[in-house]
Amino acid sequence: MAELYHDEFSVGVLENQLASYIIDVHERFSDLHRLCDLSKRLVQTKKHSNYPLVFRLVKFVLLLPVATASVERVSSAMKLINNDLRSRMNDEFFSGCLVPYVEKNMFDSISNDAIIKTFQI
Repeated sequence: MAELYHDEFSVGVLENQLASYIIDVHERFSDLHRLCDLSKRLVQTKKHSNYPLVFRLVKFVLLLPVATASVERVSSAMKLINNDLRSRMNDEFFSGCLVPYVEKNMFDSISNDAIIKTFQI
């Protein structure tokens, strides 16, 4: 992960922090079974400030499944919208169609009257 995000991590510094982290917290954190528990314990013990790169790495790993699911959801929506009509749309119009489709739960909560009033002004 650190090699993919080399702007976020200095690999040498990360290696030093990981080595220190393992020595410092190995026994106190040995009862943890999930990454989210590790993240919580790092914050509770304020070790996240001692090992910022380790904490950033844990956050990246926790965010990865969410980011992957979001990309897959958008990709599926694009396949539904991407048809013969899409080949005649410009990118801005396509994006304008895609966002409401992907975020339909949020858009369902907005009344048609509110949308009409917004565009009448």
